[in-house]
Amino acid sequence: MASFKDLIGYYDKYKITVFLSIGASGLFEIIDLAVPYLIGQILNVLSGNKIDLFLENIIISIANFLNLNNDPQTINLIILCSLIFIITVARAPIQPWIGSWYHWEITLKSRRDYSQKVIEKILTLPLGFYDENNPGRIAGRIARGISNHTWTYPEISGQFIPKLIRVLGIFVVILLIEKWLAFGFIISFFLILMLTFFHLKKLIIQEQRLDAHQENTESRTSEIITNIKTVKAFATESRELARQNKRFNREYQVVINRIHLGYVKLATWNRTVVQLSLFLVFLGVLIPTFRGEMSLGHFITTYTLASMAYAELEPLSNLAEVFARRYASMIRFHEFMNLPAGQDASSLIPEYLPKNPYQFTGKLEFKNVSFGYHRDNLVLNNIDFKVEPYQTVALVGRSGSGKSTLVKLLFRYFDPLDGKILLDGQNIKTFDISRYRRRMAIVHQEVDMFNGSIVDNLTYGNPDVSLAELKQACAIARVDDFIQKLPDKYNTIVGERGVRLSGGQRQRLGIARALIVNPDILIFDEATSSLDYESEREIQLAMKSIFGTRTTIIIAHRLSTVREADKIIVLDNGSIAEVGNHEQLLSQGGIYHRLHSLQESGDLY
Repeated sequence: MASFKDLIGYYDKYKITVFLSIGASGLFEIIDLAVPYLIGQILNVLSGNKIDLFLENIIISIANFLNLNNDPQTINLIILCSLIFIITVARAPIQPWIGSWYHWEITLKSRRDYSQKVIEKILTLPLGFYDENNPGRIAGRIARGISNHTWTYPEISGQFIPKLIRVLGIFVVILLIEKWLAFGFIISFFLILMLTFFHLKKLIIQEQRLDAHQENTESRTSEIITNIKTVKAFATESRELARQNKRFNREYQVVINRIHLGYVKLATWNRTVVQLSLFLVFLGVLIPTFRGEMSLGHFITTYTLASMAYAELEPLSNLAEVFARRYASMIRFHEFMNLPAGQDASSLIPEYLPKNPYQFTGKLEFKNVSFGYHRDNLVLNNIDFKVEPYQTVALVGRSGSGKSTLVKLLFRYFDPLDGKILLDGQNIKTFDISRYRRRMAIVHQEVDMFNGSIVDNLTYGNPDVSLAELKQACAIARVDDFIQKLPDKYNTIVGERGVRLSGGQRQRLGIARALIVNPDILIFDEATSSLDYESEREIQLAMKSIFGTRTTIIIAHRLSTVREADKIIVLDNGSIAEVGNHEQLLSQGGIYHRLHSLQESGDLY
């Protein structure tokens, strides 16, 4: 769970600058208070009353230093006006640099820092997190969190805290003039502020519920965009529109009838109490002034300062309201940032580090491996087999038999519950996970593409590949068969998730991309499933040319893809049912024979 401490920690890297900039802004607010005080003293001079003794001594010292010989009243007016000029005009070009510049520098630097941390978090979260949360939900939470942090800090550090400092300064000035009035003022001020915060705390709970609701709505919108072809194919546009409209109306009702109404009631109460308090202050200074117990200058100074202080309550309340509206999204952002890294998290090795020290022969051994997402429901049970260097091994079996889970364990997306996996005789858990994975490559059933050029996608795993090596891999994967027909050849933009390419074209690019990495272990996970029979035959020939050059693991439903494998492992309900080559397994008359017969007859399994 995240807390208010996480919100403050967002700027922790720049805390020295934070303290200095807030202190400077607060100091300027205090200096501003001298203006009504000096104006009050000018009124005393004009009305023939005496100015305060400590100020009179300061003026005499300045007059002596400047050798002024005018009459005392003129000297007083000149020096008092000069002080007002210094406080207002002379400091005007200085304040934006000490205040606004640093407030925005801090928040923009923090935004850059946390944008980088967000990418690190995205890259290190476990795969299970992405199974439960779609991209729209994640992106929405991140965008709102960082955006609200960016806009909140300058308001809190540049306005809210300095205004509180100003109020404390006003209290001190009034305390010097009229003690009983000062304590009445400060008690009423902070009582109003505390009651405001108490009410806002209730509204924050509503804001958190609203933020979660908005996140779900954004998530559904993202799903509609991602699955728009399915939506149109089933003609469910009106149903999706009705569902989202219902969400938007529910959101509107919550905002209007609960949240916004709560803020309006709070503002009404605040304004009424503030005006009442200010009127009481007015009576409190008017009566002693009428009796001659307070000078006209002190009357003006005290009432003006009190008006300034109570006038700050409305912007303070507004700032607190804005913070309350943003608090939920910032907290949910930090909940995301506090998520623990997955066991499959990479060490994020910088690209400029020396060449990968790992070089494997490809000898694999699964020793009594068992795995399940819950121990009482195993997906794999006591798996035990070996793969010799440069050997081609196929994993076959019905859907859900555990074939892809074995590959996930090999890539260390998860660790076995029992048993271990050895590579060249060493437990794979002892390897640096980044360098280890860079010695493997996989061609998934659905090949992921980035929205860039074909060459960008091909070189994704090995940007330093030579042109000759790239073309060689493309020739093996039969990419050359269609690349010349594209408008910009290798520079053709593939579109979001490769939508401008056919499934077969994406599959061939995926195979070429895997070959360009030049891995020690190459895995084909249903790599020919998106291809027609003619294309499949070409890829099978390409795969056959790879056999024997490195350790190769093939997962396939189409048994025609695995005929040439050195060893075929048949999985059934998470256990190894049969092991042998194509001819041996056919002769045994077991599961493999039955699957082969079904495919030969054209039936599905």
